[in-house]
Amino acid sequence: MRAIVEYTYGQRVNGERGLATPPPLIIVVGPTAVGKSRLALALAERVGGEIVAADSMQVYRGLDIGTAKSGADEQRRVPHHLLDLVNPDQRFTAADYARLARTAVADIRRRGHVPIMVGGTGLYVRAFLCGLFEGPGEETPLRDEFRREAAKGGVAPLHRRLHALDPRAAAAIHPNDLFRIIRALEVVTLTGRPPSALKAEARRNHESVPEPVLRFGLGRDRHELYQRIERRVEEMMARGFLDEVRTLLDHGYSPALRPLRAIGYRHMIEHLKGPTTLDDAVGCFKRDTRRYAKRQLTWFRHETGLQWHYVEGSTFIEQALGAVIERIEGVWANAV
Repeated sequence: MRAIVEYTYGQRVNGERGLATPPPLIIVVGPTAVGKSRLALALAERVGGEIVAADSMQVYRGLDIGTAKSGADEQRRVPHHLLDLVNPDQRFTAADYARLARTAVADIRRRGHVPIMVGGTGLYVRAFLCGLFEGPGEETPLRDEFRREAAKGGVAPLHRRLHALDPRAAAAIHPNDLFRIIRALEVVTLTGRPPSALKAEARRNHESVPEPVLRFGLGRDRHELYQRIERRVEEMMARGFLDEVRTLLDHGYSPALRPLRAIGYRHMIEHLKGPTTLDDAVGCFKRDTRRYAKRQLTWFRHETGLQWHYVEGSTFIEQALGAVIERIEGVWANAV
């Protein structure tokens, strides 16, 4: 397979015709601990690919064990992009990701290699594919005001207010999702325009990613996925995750920073800074990771164009790899 890629696209890059059809962009998404990274690594080695991470926490330096970031061995085997971009106290948005990912993907294709975007941050993938309007980035007085209202009267009144201002945006946000409700209310209050209209405008103005783009979702039986999550958390702890968090705090990073409020990091900080026992912190870490995986599945099931592959057991790479490569070969056959 790798020889086919190098011959087909190498000739087009170096030959007189130039690159008539770019190598396919392969996107692999799914919930945490499902096996995306292992599949992407095996696929990259088979097809001459390079990995473009789509993870909102792996962009931060120093957040390694708790984000399941690819290690030095994996990065030696296959080139990785969009890891370790900023420090934990630096701002990084989905729009930043989309811009850098477009550059990375275009560069990989220009060299005749296959870009493989892999991760569980659905917003990053959507921003890359569809565009994203820039909402308010920094903390605003409005945000605090809405939080106080929610603390006093609950989330429901804020959701009803958003529905009155932008029914389409409200319908797309769960009534209990305080963070997204507040963000949408901020946008409409500060810009005077409904968030749904701004999103539609961003999609219209977004330069589409050159085809072919092949999108795959990786899934598992929920019970098996939850068992894998529990084992992953235990492996993280055995590898020194608590020390990683302690080091971040020793370097002066505030526990209030968004990256350190992420799942796992905030649980370890609650143990290091407060009365929470390590066993309780680890238990909550596992519980909240399971809940996060459920939210990821909900997000990706609403995404169009995904070809799902449900796998099981430890041989999942072989199960999914054949189907993915068969589809890639079909694209190459039509491109040559």
